[in-house]
Amino acid sequence: MAQSAHDRRRINGPEESFPPVFDDEDDDYFKLKTQRKRGPGDIRPIFLQPGLISQANGSAYIETEKTKIACAVYGPRQSKTTTYSEKGRLNVEVKFAPFSCTRRRAPMRDAEDRSIGVSIHQAIVSSIRLELFPKSTIDVFITIIENDGIEGCIASGSLAASTALADAGIEMLGLVASCSAAIVGDSIQLDPTEAEARASSGTVILACMPALDSITSIWQSGQMSADLSLKVPQCMEQCYERCNDIHSVVAQSLLEHRKTD
Repeated sequence: MAQSAHDRRRINGPEESFPPVFDDEDDDYFKLKTQRKRGPGDIRPIFLQPGLISQANGSAYIETEKTKIACAVYGPRQSKTTTYSEKGRLNVEVKFAPFSCTRRRAPMRDAEDRSIGVSIHQAIVSSIRLELFPKSTIDVFITIIENDGIEGCIASGSLAASTALADAGIEMLGLVASCSAAIVGDSIQLDPTEAEARASSGTVILACMPALDSITSIWQSGQMSADLSLKVPQCMEQCYERCNDIHSVVAQSLLEHRKTD
């Protein structure tokens, strides 16, 4: 009996195949991606929902177009270390979902996760009254479901973490609001996307407590010449003004959540 050339146990591919075509990272691509439908001083719409994770002491979900982040807070609970500390300890852990980026990410943590965690920790740690929780630990777990730029992840992650801490009933000095800005050409664009941040010469992320009129963290990256460095104070001023509007969004979401409970 003659054997057939067709193998029924396998799914044969097409006779002709072509490699996948990826986006070309050239100037035209950046110009296409950086065409904003909003003004330079406008930020993306914010959807913020506290108390989304019932198993956690406090939680929050934030969505700003293509940036989606979930945050869960556990504690305060007894610290695992044996040494006594008069102040509590804040632990922030950031993790990317494997499908959050254009290219699939490995499930293990890397340096980018840790750097974002350090930035969010610095933004919110001064707003918590850790002196009221001796020998205790507050754990903040942030999962980035969809990523549209590191700047947006840090700003939105700080908002979600502060909202989740307030939802957990942890005593704080004030709510933390955060906003980012990018210098693209000669203009300042608030809340830049990933493509806008990559096409910019530098970015600034500012976190503050508008209720106390104090700044908790400033994070800047990029290469700026002497002329462009003069725009950094302007970026900070615009971010601080926008943080006042963001603060009202966070406070309103917490108030509505308490009314529904």
